[in-house]
Amino acid sequence: MKCPYCHHIETKVTDSRDTGVFTIRRRRECLDCGKRFTTYEYVEMQPLYVVKKDGRREKFDRNKIKNGILKAIEKRPVNHSQVEEILDKIEEKIRRNGSEEINSKDIGEYVMDSLKELDHVAYIRFASVYRSFTDVSSFEEEIKNLTK
Repeated sequence: MKCPYCHHIETKVTDSRDTGVFTIRRRRECLDCGKRFTTYEYVEMQPLYVVKKDGRREKFDRNKIKNGILKAIEKRPVNHSQVEEILDKIEEKIRRNGSEEINSKDIGEYVMDSLKELDHVAYIRFASVYRSFTDVSSFEEEIKNLTK
């Protein structure tokens, strides 16, 4: 690993830890200038495609899921590490399936299941967009289901 400060080729790993299902965080020190820096190693996975409602296929993008979750948890008592944990669990479920394709509907259900456990308000926010609530009765029905 090349030092980002002095570009020396030799560094040593001072600390390693798992930061997710597919990620390892490594703390490194340059053997020349002595500065420390962090690197992340990711498992290279097979490309995964999401099948949309209209039949289109697009490459899986974890950030799209993250953006949806971030909108749902806005101004809620949910921290960044909880979001990352949800994302890791969802991606693990998807990859464990073994298929190169997954329906967007399944991803939406995984997100809703995770948000239901984490924060009911965030769950209702996400569900209102995901299930295209059109009136107040849709909200009322979902809240009744949630409180059962």
